[in-house]
Amino acid sequence: MWSIDFMSDSLANGRRFRVLNVIDDYNRESLLNEAYYAIPAVKLVSCLKNLIRDRGKPLKIRTDNGPEFISNMFVDFCQANKIELHFIEPGKPAQNAYIERLNRTFREDVLDPYLFESLIEVNALAYEWQIDYNSNHPHKALNGQSPWTFAQNKMVS
Repeated sequence: MWSIDFMSDSLANGRRFRVLNVIDDYNRESLLNEAYYAIPAVKLVSCLKNLIRDRGKPLKIRTDNGPEFISNMFVDFCQANKIELHFIEPGKPAQNAYIERLNRTFREDVLDPYLFESLIEVNALAYEWQIDYNSNHPHKALNGQSPWTFAQNKMVS
């Protein structure tokens, strides 16, 4: 199962942007952290197609009831790809705890400490953060291992 959510922030000039975050619930791997000025359903589906091309498709996706996630385009994409959608109850972000935890860490490590001039800067730092998070961030649920270490150890055993 993958969990998906959006975050919002603004550049130094005040222009708002959104970040699309995707996490693999099994090994807590951050699969995608990309910033765009807007992420309509067509962009969301395009990002997921690229991620699925590179990683394979999940059996399920958990998300909130945001307009992009309940759009016909997104729902039809998931149905066509036999991806089961799990919508959390409105106002209950704890039902999507894996992505909420990732969002908090991403905000603390990337969005809050920096003042960005462009989306290029946001995405460059987000990519560096993603590599560090997946390779060095220990999780109690993974016996203190990082997502990539956990996945590597599962492949070996």
